[in-house]
Amino acid sequence: MSQTVSGRLKIGLSACFSHADPARSLFTNKTLQYVEQSIAHWLMSAGAMVVMVPCPTGETARGDTKLSHYAEWLDGVVMHGGADVWPGSYGEVPLKDAWVGDRIRDLYDLALVEAFEQAGKPIFGVCRGLQLINVAFGGTLYQDIEAQHPNAMRHRDAVTYDQNFHEISITPGSRLSKLYPGMESARVNSIHHQGVKDLAPGFEVDAWSIPDRIPEAIRRKADRGRSYIAATQWHPEFHTYGATDTVDDTAILQDFLWACATAKVSPKGPLRSAPGRIRNRAARLLRQALLMR
Repeated sequence: MSQTVSGRLKIGLSACFSHADPARSLFTNKTLQYVEQSIAHWLMSAGAMVVMVPCPTGETARGDTKLSHYAEWLDGVVMHGGADVWPGSYGEVPLKDAWVGDRIRDLYDLALVEAFEQAGKPIFGVCRGLQLINVAFGGTLYQDIEAQHPNAMRHRDAVTYDQNFHEISITPGSRLSKLYPGMESARVNSIHHQGVKDLAPGFEVDAWSIPDRIPEAIRRKADRGRSYIAATQWHPEFHTYGATDTVDDTAILQDFLWACATAKVSPKGPLRSAPGRIRNRAARLLRQALLMR
């Protein structure tokens, strides 16, 4: 039986950015905010209603809608994959111009994580989303795994793209190991060149890449925070439904949505004081960067 609309979970999806470009023939010199189709469909496959959370600031900003309003209204949020994280977000200078990332999107993403953290709502990250979450809570990244990690394998292949795969080792006793009982390793897609270098305090690694041991799944420790925060470096939404050559994404999705449903039934309420863990107090920086530049 189909769920009623009122009974469905409302899941936010962070926006990707295509910044204003005078040379673009379509939407010339306009900023675009969008979502990638497969991740929206992945969430919808479990009956969730998906809402893109647009950045509320910028040159065309109007009204008083805030990210905190979305965090209050929605049941959880998924942090999208996409552009590199700007190294300045974790206190480093880009080693190459090609690795400069998207500073504007970083500020928006940090503010979005902060809003849902403040509201006590679950957060799940995919690829860049994992990296951003790690940075938000005090971790750092390899700007380029192959350049900075000894004996690293190739984690991104521009030609094969989502058909580039590698093995992961699931951490014994972790939440991920409980979602996949008896599974010690698995095969996942790999489409990234940045990755976790220093893990954020209060987080643990649920899975590692094999054999170079880059964190492939992270999760906030249950005793270190108010709400569910987890992420995968691979793209579970790119798993072909019913295929057996890569790890089935269903358990990961259901785990996140279960956390959202639980938080909906037993809300924790907003924090009365700032958590002091989101890097650089992102909401204030976001307004400065997007309204005053």
